[in-house]
Amino acid sequence: MHVLALDQGTTSSRSIVFDATGSPVGVAQQEFTQHFPQNGWVEHDAEEIWATQAATMTGALARAGLHASDIAAVGITNQRETTVVWDVSTGKPIAPAIVWQDRRTHDFCEKLRADGAETMVQRKTGLLLDPYFSATKIRWILDHVAGARAKADAGSLRFGTIDSWLAWKLTKGERHVTDPSNASRTLLYDLDTGTWSDELLDLFGVPRSMLPEIVPSSGVIAPITASVAPANAPLAALIGDQQAALAGQGCFDEGDAKCTYGTGCFLLMNTGAAPRHSTQRLLTTAAWALGNGPLSFALEGSVFIGGALVQWLRDGLGIIGSSSEIEALARSVPDSLGVVVVPAFAGLGAPIWDPSARGLIHGLTRGTTKAHIARAALEAIAFEVADLVDALEKDAGTRLDELKVDGGAAADGLLMETQADILGRPVVRPKVLETTALGAAHLAGLATKVWPSVDAIRAHIAIDRRFEPKAKAADIAERRARWRKAVERAREWA
Repeated sequence: MHVLALDQGTTSSRSIVFDATGSPVGVAQQEFTQHFPQNGWVEHDAEEIWATQAATMTGALARAGLHASDIAAVGITNQRETTVVWDVSTGKPIAPAIVWQDRRTHDFCEKLRADGAETMVQRKTGLLLDPYFSATKIRWILDHVAGARAKADAGSLRFGTIDSWLAWKLTKGERHVTDPSNASRTLLYDLDTGTWSDELLDLFGVPRSMLPEIVPSSGVIAPITASVAPANAPLAALIGDQQAALAGQGCFDEGDAKCTYGTGCFLLMNTGAAPRHSTQRLLTTAAWALGNGPLSFALEGSVFIGGALVQWLRDGLGIIGSSSEIEALARSVPDSLGVVVVPAFAGLGAPIWDPSARGLIHGLTRGTTKAHIARAALEAIAFEVADLVDALEKDAGTRLDELKVDGGAAADGLLMETQADILGRPVVRPKVLETTALGAAHLAGLATKVWPSVDAIRAHIAIDRRFEPKAKAADIAERRARWRKAVERAREWA
């Protein structure tokens, strides 16, 4: 039997078919348009997302040489926080989707913070007041799209993160659902009760009728009824991308941790059956609910620009022709020649949380080449993750013996070598780097007995390479000090 994972990311939609050993046997991917209508705004066309996702489902099955009847289950994993609002009668979005990177609600977040709302928000949600999350995006749409507030009050609008939108489309509007991992990223979900909070709905001005039903992350939801392959297969998992990667790495036990290097970088630690609130400005989030079992929670550190920095070097500066070229270019020089890149293009995430920060390249001289900038860019990603690890270890009261890594940028050997050096501990990369999709497949397969237990899942996860630290501690300390100095100069810019 096989499981189909829909991996709807920030820049592309993918579908991957996995066999019963957890190996990918068919992959299809399509990029979609990124819209930047104003400074700090990032939007997607939700209909384009659906079209690309539907096309890749058919493509992945074709490449695997399989038919719909060969698929035991379908799981969805998705970019989180990105906000879609649609009309229930037409099924059409009333505005472009506002992407998680979007900063347009910064002033509203600052007003709520000034009014003293953040303490209550953080206590209930485990999150901070930041434009990153969905609630202020929903409010913005209701306040700025003509007639939206009246339609919402009348019960004719629906809100969803991308998992909800895809589930709605796959079931032809029969199911409006989300799971705890995505619900917990909205600023509207109470971690202690596992439900939508009336107090938070009032704070953000969101009618309850807009919200999806919260269902388990792993559990049969409905058969797929849309005219796409694999029609009639059960939709059996919804899971936010970073929690999916945690499941894809087999991190089902308390204390297990991983870091995903995607558009951003996301470090998560499984904290078990009780939410652990952070003192280091990390996020407390729901990890998943497996069937009728209890919620599992995680601590998360998120930086907004990780692999997207490499895309910017390709698309913005044109110093590489493809993302895969950066490793060879960076290896052509022994170091960054003192250049430091701070990729605060969308502000700074954890553990600083400064939405007004902006990117910089510091330390340029006449001797600087594009190779030095490329090397500094890879170092910047590693520095960001090291700052997250420091904060996570303080919160958890324990030291990570090693760092499990995944995501597209984890294929870069120099980045992983640099990460091991800066952390001063091993970095472990699995053979299957697409752990986000694999995690969605794991949860869908659990729900349909493709895998009978989490132990059966762990058994098929194989290691590709272990990167050991080689740099001198004094050299790393000097480089991290220079990084922190550059970060301070990038802050409070906008």
